[in-house]
Amino acid sequence: KMYKRSFLPKFMLESKLEALQCHFTWDLNPERSKLFRLRENLEDIGTDAGYSWLGHIYNLQGYVLFQLGFTDDARLFFSKCAEAFRQIRNTLSDEGPWLVVNYGNQAWLHHLLGEQAESQAYLSKVDALVDNYPSGSPCELHPEIYAEKAWTLMQFGPVKRLLAEDYFQRAIRMQPDMVEWHTSHVLALASTFNQQNKPLEANIFEKIKVAKQHDPENLYLVAVYLDACAKKGEKIQDEVRLLARKVLSKPVSSYSGIKPILNLCKMYVSMDEAIDLAEEVLERHPDNRYLKACAASCYAYK
Repeated sequence: KMYKRSFLPKFMLESKLEALQCHFTWDLNPERSKLFRLRENLEDIGTDAGYSWLGHIYNLQGYVLFQLGFTDDARLFFSKCAEAFRQIRNTLSDEGPWLVVNYGNQAWLHHLLGEQAESQAYLSKVDALVDNYPSGSPCELHPEIYAEKAWTLMQFGPVKRLLAEDYFQRAIRMQPDMVEWHTSHVLALASTFNQQNKPLEANIFEKIKVAKQHDPENLYLVAVYLDACAKKGEKIQDEVRLLARKVLSKPVSSYSGIKPILNLCKMYVSMDEAIDLAEEVLERHPDNRYLKACAASCYAYK
């Protein structure tokens, strides 16, 4: 279904664009202030610790920058996204189901900039991917799309996070071997309970415990697990101190676990040790905005 020579009529083009699975069709509708905050949050993840989500990060950055009017930057991030997926999925191929969302975003970007030939070319690429990588059921999306949709919705507040939990579950049911999907799913579940100030249910605690066994290097996940243990009355001071040493060797990132580890120090070890840790991390990376914010929250707490 290549539309090389003839252009689609406007109404057909628009209905095909509306039917895409991508950031422009996911009802994200963020306010401008939220977009600026989101841009900072995505920068805080960095490109090292967020490695398994790098394609998704670049895709969302492209969308956010486009909504803020930075068209050239948006194009750059959308093209970086495809390269990131190639590296993460460890494939020589230029294509795979993980590119459906990115190509959809690029179809929208070109359409909104009045570049209809380019928009149609990306629509054709989406059609080809959907034909070549079917989900297995006409009622379901490909698990790669569910996972990206879930990760994206997690960035848009508690109501969207509930939807994200459902999409992660679907992705995991269809493709159970993706460790980072399990991790993000349990982090979304834990976050929902924390927001509601509820104790974790036993089955969710168990899911966190299993995810930690499969993803032991994820210090953010370990911190969430230790917090759940402490709330059950377990002593965790020694583990927290050990975790605090480990986080120092990690790349700086909001995904490294530094924030939840500082919170554990404050609540279960001592305020002084939390401040010492914050200062030590900041000494190593004195210009990092995210770490400055973490350290500031320690001082404010004191």
